[in-house]
Amino acid sequence: MKNPINVTSEIGELQTVLLHQPGEELENLTPEFLDRLLFDDIPFLPIVQKEHDYFASVLRNRGIEVLYLTTLLTEALNTADVRKQFLKDILTESKIFGDASYDALYEYLSSFDTEQMIKKIASGVRKSEIDLSKRVHLYELLEDHYPFYLDPMPNLYFTRDPAASIGNGLTINRMREKARRRESLFMAYIIKYHPRFANEEIPIWFNRDFEHSLEGGDELVLNKETIAIGISSRTSAKAIEHFALNLFNGQNDFKRVVAVEIPKSRAFMHLDTVFTMVDYDKFTIHSGIQDTKGEMNIYILEKGTNGEILNITHKTNLLETLKEVLGLKEVVLIPCGGGDEITGPREQWNDGSNTLAIAPGVVVTYDRNFESNRLLRENGIEVIEVTSSEISRGRGGPRCMSMPLVRKEI
Repeated sequence: MKNPINVTSEIGELQTVLLHQPGEELENLTPEFLDRLLFDDIPFLPIVQKEHDYFASVLRNRGIEVLYLTTLLTEALNTADVRKQFLKDILTESKIFGDASYDALYEYLSSFDTEQMIKKIASGVRKSEIDLSKRVHLYELLEDHYPFYLDPMPNLYFTRDPAASIGNGLTINRMREKARRRESLFMAYIIKYHPRFANEEIPIWFNRDFEHSLEGGDELVLNKETIAIGISSRTSAKAIEHFALNLFNGQNDFKRVVAVEIPKSRAFMHLDTVFTMVDYDKFTIHSGIQDTKGEMNIYILEKGTNGEILNITHKTNLLETLKEVLGLKEVVLIPCGGGDEITGPREQWNDGSNTLAIAPGVVVTYDRNFESNRLLRENGIEVIEVTSSEISRGRGGPRCMSMPLVRKEI
């Protein structure tokens, strides 16, 4: 079998990708709890699923193998002991400890077969699903209290964030927000127990037990020697340093990590919401991440002398930094929405910069970002548009919704 993880660029021909079709977790969103669950709106599930299926079909039609998160996890929980441990870890991660609530939830979730148990964990468990006689605490009996024993996981279809493929290894990430922290457990169990990965000795460059957060939307593999990572509202500088040290000490191919500071806001959640690679020398960018002089804070991290200290160089010009680290004479930055003061922010909000490259110069985008798509085409990029009326309400685009596992070398 070929290496089940191999990603050495953002643009190499995509061969295998991991998706999650949104499910009943979206039906458990209500206006009162949107902030808690990191959503701005309530998508209409039947249309979301149709749009996601269309996205998956576009990838398959290009010869890309599409795997599904819950299918892999179902296959990974292939013994009674592994299934029990996963359920215990989910409940512990959900801050449900060894009392009557834990026992009632454990018993309830254990009553499902493995596939349905995983779907129920993803969709959340309402208090009304548990027999009233098993609700022994006052907070469980109050009708006006929070309605869930186990929170739904509506962000699960953004498979890019909980784990990221780097070379032949992975980062299994510590998510910044509590609402998403359980998501990386899914990938941790898949890598450890699924037959496709379990015996392959896949290196883990960053693990979810680290105290500071790192998320996949901030991780971009620019080439075989260079990783870019956003210093964002979801990824911390300490996590980037920890990752860089592990990477440099664990392999010899990647030489540098380019840490790019972006404004810490909901609109600019991850680096890939404002900056993606679409060809050897072309990138999308939202101009709002640079100051009035076109500058920003960029730090190049390289291996130090003793394996415990990094050499750090400060830069301020993104264009010149990209030329330097990629060895290019020219680099083209394609502005989201053409850089227009109205169109730019509007299309960035709808993930106009969040492109998924499936080959050099070939990208998948949302159809609603017509100005950004026009500019990509004018710059020689083949643009494959996918429908996005409802799925875009989750505030994540084609790159957010996909975790590449294998790309061809470029």
